[in-house]
Amino acid sequence: METLQYDNRTLYKYLRWVFIIAWVMQVAVWMLYQNGGTVPGQLLMAVMMYAPLVATLIAGVKLKGMGWKPKLKGNIGTLLFAWFAPFILTLIGAVLYFAIFPGHFDLSGEAVFAAAGENGKAALEALEAQGLTYPAYFIINAVSAALYAPLINMFAAVGEEAGWRGYMYPALKERFGRTKGVVIGGFIWGVWHWPLIGFIGYEYGTEYFGFPVTGMLMFSIFTIALGVLCDRVYEKTECIWIPAILHGSINAAATLPVMISKPDIGKYRLLGPFPNGLLAGLPIFILGGIVLYTKYRENAKVNQFS
Repeated sequence: METLQYDNRTLYKYLRWVFIIAWVMQVAVWMLYQNGGTVPGQLLMAVMMYAPLVATLIAGVKLKGMGWKPKLKGNIGTLLFAWFAPFILTLIGAVLYFAIFPGHFDLSGEAVFAAAGENGKAALEALEAQGLTYPAYFIINAVSAALYAPLINMFAAVGEEAGWRGYMYPALKERFGRTKGVVIGGFIWGVWHWPLIGFIGYEYGTEYFGFPVTGMLMFSIFTIALGVLCDRVYEKTECIWIPAILHGSINAAATLPVMISKPDIGKYRLLGPFPNGLLAGLPIFILGGIVLYTKYRENAKVNQFS
């Protein structure tokens, strides 16, 4: 890989712009939600995934050294891990959550149709017209989340990965050492989402204990653990598309647990069933911790900035 710009000035410029761009967009999302514009708000959140990539360009970081050329030789095992591990970890976490809260499990699709609002009834009727039961519909979605959704989601996720793993994580590891670098990077990644968590109850709703502070901290723990996994596959492959697939895979798998959950779990959202909850996220937290402990045990700084 070519050497990227890891000096303080470039890093601070990147951080300044990645937050300015994203937080302005998140305020706009909040305003749209306040005025009934849920769908436009969700589209804007999807566009926001490219803010880290844009911030690297503004900071003057050259993208060429990030590993844009696919590298499959010697990396098939890592690719398979990035593709399927998030799905498996999410499944294990959901099983754990519903084992502890069996009353939250629901195969009627009530949560999905309730979220659709007025269109929910029409969606249910459309399923029935096709001769599909809700369990069959869920299985179809689960298969797509495991097999091809990671590849589709990869093209949006790479907007974040280019900024986080392609530039910011290497810069932070250069400055603080590998262990501290990935932890600090994961925390920054979580903080980047904080306005959405506070404004619209992103990921956890608004009914849990300590809203929104506990949700902000919980999500940051999740991004630290997930960031370790994304960074590790990037280190192994030197190809930015591999962490983008892992990122896309978790985004695809994360939608599945809510499809089989009751719609009124409210205050329990901080625990699960999404993989960023305290209980449902345990498989990811544990694996991230193991990788951090076994692969990043470097207390000394790699190099100081010049």
